[in-house]
Amino acid sequence: MGKKKLHINLPEPFFVHEQLKGRFDYLSEKYEVKKTSYNTHEEIQPDLAWPDAFIMWSWPKFRDEEFAMAKNLKFQGQINTTRTTAEAALKAGIPLSEARHCWSPAVSEMALTLILAGLRKTSQFHMEMRQGTEPWVEAFPTDIDPQERRLAGRKVGIIGFGRIGQGLADLMAPFKVQLKAYDPYLPEPVAASYGATLTSVEDICASCEVIVLCAANTDDAEKVVNAKHISSMQPGTILVNVGRSMLIEMDALLKRLEKGDITAMLDVFDQEPLEIDSPFRKLKNAYLTPHRAGGIVESITFALDVLIADMEACFEGKELKYQVRESALPCFGEA
Repeated sequence: MGKKKLHINLPEPFFVHEQLKGRFDYLSEKYEVKKTSYNTHEEIQPDLAWPDAFIMWSWPKFRDEEFAMAKNLKFQGQINTTRTTAEAALKAGIPLSEARHCWSPAVSEMALTLILAGLRKTSQFHMEMRQGTEPWVEAFPTDIDPQERRLAGRKVGIIGFGRIGQGLADLMAPFKVQLKAYDPYLPEPVAASYGATLTSVEDICASCEVIVLCAANTDDAEKVVNAKHISSMQPGTILVNVGRSMLIEMDALLKRLEKGDITAMLDVFDQEPLEIDSPFRKLKNAYLTPHRAGGIVESITFALDVLIADMEACFEGKELKYQVRESALPCFGEA
């Protein structure tokens, strides 16, 4: 029997990155491999009948017609997927494994990093030290900003309590925070196992000193934090967004930040790269990072390892660990 045929469709830089080379070398030795960087249906369709398996990101989306053309396909592995592809795979009976959870550990760590940076103002101190404008303590404690605070014991709210939120809860356990969570898909006992109380977005925004947005980008999560919620936040609130900008009403957030009484730690924006003239760049109480929460090489190697393991389990007739099931469909969006 000849080698299985594997089509890897990923951005070109993946194939030349030194830390990924070992994975691709392994696959090339064991399988007949085709590497492409297709972005459109028109590009990928002529190749659909060839492989036994795909490993790819999430594009082009596979619809009913793509799966119908993939006559020999036995496995679809995606770093991330969309509702369209997941539904079409289930309909076609093609096992689809996805690995977006592999970003979660890095995102959880970044969320904690931003929380601590916001509370302890480390980014501000760093920039002031660079510029030679830092304020040294001269009349302790009267010249200490009372908004510089510890995380320990604070009221923290997490909006979206999936893998990222749960990972963050684990990381915060030593801080013994008072933890609240909002997630319409999460059973209360699961939240309780992380020391979290399930509640509403309204309650979190009005009562928590630290608020973290890390919900999935599903249709019902759009602007889950709206202008009313933003106006209800206490002065001194630290808002962290490591999810998607669509989770919050950004115009209303900008207006609240312009008042200067809350702080936002933002890793995601409506337009990326962020416009050079964006008003967020001018606000001292808006700390900005360029969508870096999960995007480290370790996240990619983790994802490739997961997809390779599930592909080989599929070929060997074993159970797949990360196969998408119908019950998970509400968790998928289209981006």
